[in-house]
Amino acid sequence: MGKYTGPKDRLSRREGFDLFGAGSKLTRITVLPGVHGAKGTRMPSQFGRQLREKQKVKRLYGLYEKQFSNYVKKALVTLGNTGDKLIELLERRLDNVVFRLGFAPSRPAARQLVSHRHVLVNGKRLNIASYQVKLGDTITLSSKAQAMAAVKETIEDKSVKIPSWLEKKAIVGSVKRFPVVSDVTEPVSIQDIVEFYSR
Repeated sequence: MGKYTGPKDRLSRREGFDLFGAGSKLTRITVLPGVHGAKGTRMPSQFGRQLREKQKVKRLYGLYEKQFSNYVKKALVTLGNTGDKLIELLERRLDNVVFRLGFAPSRPAARQLVSHRHVLVNGKRLNIASYQVKLGDTITLSSKAQAMAAVKETIEDKSVKIPSWLEKKAIVGSVKRFPVVSDVTEPVSIQDIVEFYSR
C-alpha cells in the first residue's frame, strides 16, 4: 500500500471538485488531468459513474482503498440505512471532526494536528486520526496548537459553518448527535457507492 505523493490538484481535477480546500489556488478544475484531458470523454457507464463517486469520497476523507472498503463493509452489515451508516462512520473520524469544527483549513491539515498530538478528546491527547468520536465527546486543541498562526487564522474565520451535529463554543467542540447524509455539504452520491460495493 503506497502513499500518493503527487500533485493534489490532479486528484481534484480528476473528480471535478475541490477535494482539499485549495480554493482560488486550484486552476482548470473543469479540465481532466493528463495529455488528453482537454479533449473530453465519453458519457460514463453506470459502473464508471459509481467508481468515480467511490474514488471521490475516498480521496475526500483521505483514505486508502482497504480502509474505505472496511467502512463500507461495516455499514453493509449494520441495521438501518447503509448510506447513513457509511456517512456516520466517515464523519465521526477524529480528523474529520477537527476539520468540521473549524480548527483546521482542510482534512490533511486536521490529520496533521491529530498525528502531532495537538488534539484532546475529553481532556486526553489522541493521535489516532481514525478514532470514532462518541456522543458527548468534547474536542479541543492543545495550548501549543492554539498559538500557531495558521490555526489562529482558521479559528477566527467567521465564514466556517459548523454542522448541526456538532457544537462549538470558543475553542471547545462537542458531539450533539451522530451525522446523517444530509449533514454532508460536499456533492457526493452515497447511493452510487453502496451500489458499487453491492455488486
